[in-house]
Amino acid sequence: MIRLVLYLLALCACFARPLFKLGDYSLHSEFFSYILLIPVISVYLIWLKRPLLPKQAGTSWRWGLAAALGGFALLAGCKWSVHSGWTPQTEDYLTLMIASFLLFVVAGCFIFLGSAFMRVIAFPIAFLVFMIPMPSALLDWTEMFFQQTSAVAAHGFLAVAGMQVVRNDLLLRLPGDFALLVAPECSGIHSTMVLLITALLAGYLFLHSGWKRALLVVLVVPLAILRNGFRIAVVAELCVRISHDMINSPIHRRGGPIFFALSLIPFFAILLLLRKSELGRLKNVSSTEKV
Repeated sequence: MIRLVLYLLALCACFARPLFKLGDYSLHSEFFSYILLIPVISVYLIWLKRPLLPKQAGTSWRWGLAAALGGFALLAGCKWSVHSGWTPQTEDYLTLMIASFLLFVVAGCFIFLGSAFMRVIAFPIAFLVFMIPMPSALLDWTEMFFQQTSAVAAHGFLAVAGMQVVRNDLLLRLPGDFALLVAPECSGIHSTMVLLITALLAGYLFLHSGWKRALLVVLVVPLAILRNGFRIAVVAELCVRISHDMINSPIHRRGGPIFFALSLIPFFAILLLLRKSELGRLKNVSSTEKV
C-alpha cells in the first residue's frame, strides 16, 4: 500500500500542471464545478468497501501494463496533435490529460493491489471517470439536445395549461406578442449531470439488480427534460399572466436549485419503488428457503 501511495504522489507530481488547471477550471466553471468532489466521493466509497477487501495485496501486471499503455497513447496523441498545429480548447486538453492520468492511476492500482482488490473497488475506481471534463464537441451536442427537447417539453406543458403557443425550433411565441428563446442556459446540463451522478451513487448504494440500476440512470434523461420544460413553462406563464419583466425575476435567473429539488421528488420515489421491489423479492426468497 505504501508503494501505491508513493506511486500516486509521483504521478500527481508528473501531472501537476493539468491537475492544477483542472482544479482552477472546475472552480470557475458553472458546469464542471462538481469535478473536485469526485475523488472525495470515490475515496469514501472505497472506505465503505474496506471489510470486503482482501487481506493481502496482489499484482496484476497484464492489466496494469494495458492501462499504462492506454495512458501513454493518450499522452502521445495529445503531443503529436499539438505539434501538428492543433490548438485544443481547455476542455479538450483536460479531457486527454486527465483521461491519461486516470489510466496511470488504474495501472498503479492493478500493479500494486492486484485483480482481486480491484474487483472489490471497481465502481469507486470507475466513478473517477467523472473527473474527466466532457470534450467541447460532446458538450455542445449535449447542450443542444437538452435545449431542443426542453423546448418541446415546455411547449407541451403550456399547451396542456391552455395557453396559445407556437414553437419555432427554440423560439416559443406566446400571447401578448411575447417570445421566449430557449437559450443554452436553459438546457439544465449542470443539474442533469449532478442528477446522473446521484443516480449512479444511489443505484450502487441501495440497489442490487443490474437492470434496476441501469433503469434508474436511464430515467435521468426524461426527468431532466421534464424538469427543464416545466421550468421554462413556469417562466412563460409568469411572463404572460403577470408581466414580461418576470423574465428577469429570480425564479428565472436563480431558480435552478428549486426546480432541481422538485425533480428529486419523482427520482427518489422511483428509487424507493425499486428498492421496495428488491426487498420484497429478498423476503420471498428467504421465506422459500425456510420452507
